[in-house]
Parts: sequence; structure tokens; C-alpha cells
Amino acid sequence: MICWVVSDSFAEEVSWTDNAALTGTLETEWAGMIDDGSTQKLETILQPELNVSLTSDSSLTGILRIRGDAEDKLEPGSPYQDNRSTASSSLYLGDNVDVELRELYIDSYFDDTLLRVGKQQVVWGQADGLKVLDVVNPQSYREFILDDFDNSRIPLWTINIEFPVADESLVQLIWLPDTTYNDLQEPGSPYAFSSPRIVPQTVPGFSTVILDATKPHKPLSDSDFGARFSTFLDGWDITLNYLYHYKDNPVFYRQILGTQVTITPEYKRTHLIGGTFSNAFGDYIFRSEIGYSTNSYHVTHDAMDSDGIEETGEASYVLGLDYSGITDVFLSAQFFQTVLTEDPPGISRDQVENTITFLVEHNFANETWKAEILLIQSINDGDGMVLPKISHEFSSNISIWAGTDIFYGDSDGLYGQFDDQDRITVGFEWGF
Repeated sequence: MICWVVSDSFAEEVSWTDNAALTGTLETEWAGMIDDGSTQKLETILQPELNVSLTSDSSLTGILRIRGDAEDKLEPGSPYQDNRSTASSSLYLGDNVDVELRELYIDSYFDDTLLRVGKQQVVWGQADGLKVLDVVNPQSYREFILDDFDNSRIPLWTINIEFPVADESLVQLIWLPDTTYNDLQEPGSPYAFSSPRIVPQTVPGFSTVILDATKPHKPLSDSDFGARFSTFLDGWDITLNYLYHYKDNPVFYRQILGTQVTITPEYKRTHLIGGTFSNAFGDYIFRSEIGYSTNSYHVTHDAMDSDGIEETGEASYVLGLDYSGITDVFLSAQFFQTVLTEDPPGISRDQVENTITFLVEHNFANETWKAEILLIQSINDGDGMVLPKISHEFSSNISIWAGTDIFYGDSDGLYGQFDDQDRITVGFEWGF
């Protein structure tokens, strides 16, 4: 493709490749089960990224992901993708390879206003490992929450506008006409949810029929909308957030007729209101995040309940403290709490639930090696996960790592349900 740039005095032929940059990563990771040594995944991901400068005030970004898994155990076969809109679906080439357009958007500047249009991620919140406000984009639970959020978030087709309103203050407006929701794994997958906290349980002597989800499908009337105001005030980074959206997990309504239990999954809307607050105090950084959902839905085990679901409001918050006062060491602790506005009988969770996380990172050998360990612990249920990892950077674009993913606790818990999925991982990444 050839374009012509005309100045006052001459015309110059310029190839579009002069304004384009192609980069990317090639990553391979093996995961082996600790209990029997079998391979859970042998995965290779090629992710090229194209950046093109269109004009002095606009640019194009495109990211493609080609993923192959020789084992095909994480998502056996080709998933139905009934949770995704057509425009955000992946292309499956047989059972072992899938291709996904991760991002494709145009950035345009109009004075101080940024307009980003296309498939993208919108990241809200500051919590590590847990989410309060970071729910604009749905998530793939292909590997539960073991994958980085940047990789497990599902980008959506979005119109995103950001503009200043005062000194050090910014307003963001988002419109998401993309009816795509969380990737939940099908029964038989290693990370398919089985906890009674999330899914209705079978009843002895009753047959169970699970219907297809009633998914919103109208891009206009079923759109999500959001706004965020961010500012810097007396050393504090502050945001105020609002999101009107469909919850990304379906609600599993239950109906009992005779000896048959019928489960009908439906997606329900809610208003999310919240904010973040953070500040640095010497070697310490204090982080906080709070959100309130007007509608929260929970499975009940009360056989007399007409639909097996109780609806309440839900407030969540996280308090985090980071410390970097020790050379080459980073420490982080978080306290996460959710509170239901009501406590209906028979629901599958406590009215107040608490979770803590601890992260320790140590860099050594001129920061070419890093050892880290992350602990997530449910105080109510006593279950959790421990993720130790060591990584090494051979150069600025080549790294290797090895780690373990350990779950523990009762099978009824959010983390304990995967107690039989303990594994070892070894990986390699090359950036180009």
C-alpha cells in the first residue's frame, strides 16, 4: 500500500511500513500434575502486536493470539462459546489450536481528549489477585485465577473517551456494546466450578436438567455503560467509579417439578458504585478499593425456596499495604471483605466473608533473578492457594520460570474445590 504526503513545496512517497512496528512474544509453558506426574498442559502462545501511526494524532493497535495446547485438557474439544458475542468469539482450528483477536483499536487525540475505539481492555482498581472494581471486562477461567489478569481478561468492543476537567483530574466514559461474559469451564474440565457456593448441587433421587443460558444478545439495549473520575489531591490518587452492567457470571435459577430439577442460567444487571484511594508514605504505599453492587445473587440450599436464588446488595472492599524498604525485596499484604446487606436463610456463603493475601518478592543477581510467593487465604472457609515461583531474565527479551500452584482446603470452598489440581509449571518467553 502506498500513500502520498504533500507539503507546500514537494510530494514525497512514503510506505505505510515506515510508520508501523511489529513486535510480539512467543511463550511456551508446561504444567504437570503433582499427584501422578501427568501433563495437564503443553501450551505454546504466539502473540504478535502491530502498532501503526496513522496521523500525528492517531494510531492503530492490533494484537492477535495464536494458542496451541498439545494436551487439550483445559478446554476439551472446542467450547461452545455461548457466553460470547459473535464479534468476540475465538476461532478453533480443531481441538488443539485457537486464534483470538485480542485487541484492535484506534487512538485519536482531539486537543487533550483521547478517543479509543475498538476491541480493548479497560482496567479499573488496584487489588492484586482479587477483584472489586476490575470487572469492566469479563474473565476467562480456563485456569481459574492462575493466569495473569492481562491474559485472562476478555477484551471487549468498546468506545472509551478520556478528557481532563481540571488540574490533575480526568473523566473517563465507556460504552460497551459487546454482550460477552465470563468463560466458565464445562463439566469435566480441570477448573470447572463445582463448589456449592457457586453452582446448584444435584439432589439424590432427583434428575437434573440444565438449560442453555438466557444470554443478552442486543448490542444496543444490552450495552454496559461506565464512568470514572480520577484526581490527585494532597498526595492521594483518588478515583470514583460507576458501572451499569450485566454480571459476568449467570445466575442459576432452580425449579423443582416432581422428581426433576431444572436449572435455568440467566444474566442479570446491576449497578456498581465505588472508588479507589492510594498514597505513598516513605517506603510504604497504602491502597484501598471499595465497591457496592445493588444486586447480588446467591445459591440457596433451602428446598422451600421457589427459585433457589436469594438476591441482596453486596459491599466489597480491599485494604492493601506495600513495603519496599528492604533492598531488592517487595512485601505486600491485603485484607479483602465482602458484606451482604441481608442474610437470607440457606444461602451458600456467610453474610460477611474475609480473605487475606500476602506477596513476597526478592530480586537478586543484579535483578536477573526473582523469587516470589503469593498466598491467598479464605478466613471463613480455611481454604486457599499458595503460588511460589522463580524466574530468570537471560536478557531484556528472554526469560524462563518455574513454579508450583498449590490449592488446599475443603472441596466446598472457592479454592478447595481445586485441591486435586496441584501442579508444577515450567515456562519460557521470547520477546521480539
